[in-house]
Amino acid sequence: MKNLILLFTLCWPLYSWAGVYKCTDVEGRTDYQSSPCTEDHKAVQINTKTGSKVDLNELENRQVQATEQQKLIEAQKQAEEQARLDVIAERKQLAKAQSDLTLALIKGSPMQFSAFAIPPYDPDNLPAGIRPFETRLPDIEKFRRLAAQKALATGKCLRVEADELNAKSTKEQLVFLVNCSSGATYYFNEAELQE
Repeated sequence: MKNLILLFTLCWPLYSWAGVYKCTDVEGRTDYQSSPCTEDHKAVQINTKTGSKVDLNELENRQVQATEQQKLIEAQKQAEEQARLDVIAERKQLAKAQSDLTLALIKGSPMQFSAFAIPPYDPDNLPAGIRPFETRLPDIEKFRRLAAQKALATGKCLRVEADELNAKSTKEQLVFLVNCSSGATYYFNEAELQE
């Protein structure tokens, strides 16, 4: 029993002094204690084995700053993603508005347009040839309508059978191919259609 008490007595100081905190209050008084310092104290933890010190207030401040920085980064990423989604939604809305104008033109002039002459592109399921020009979809829908009207204005195209973006297109200069029932074929670039 004496050995057990002796062993407990020897281990108790090691356990109780495993972490020593040096606390300094606002008036500059220093106190060493085994429990962490309160908020009113400057907290320094001392490692009794190595003698090294860690300023707990500074450590906590760095952790808070790192957490806040991470929150800012996450918020910025979310804002950028939302902005990207907003641009896509606006582009789809503009493309639909142009498609609706084209469909109204076709319905109003059934003798000049085949029912499927200018089918609207589905922004969520674009054909492979249109996908590289996705950012210009509202322009494509508008210029398809203008190309069909320009072909009809020649007097040699009595009815538009097909009107598509042509493979000669670049992102800077869209080109459209219009096929007519008379066999006439027209190529128009966007510069010509803006005249």
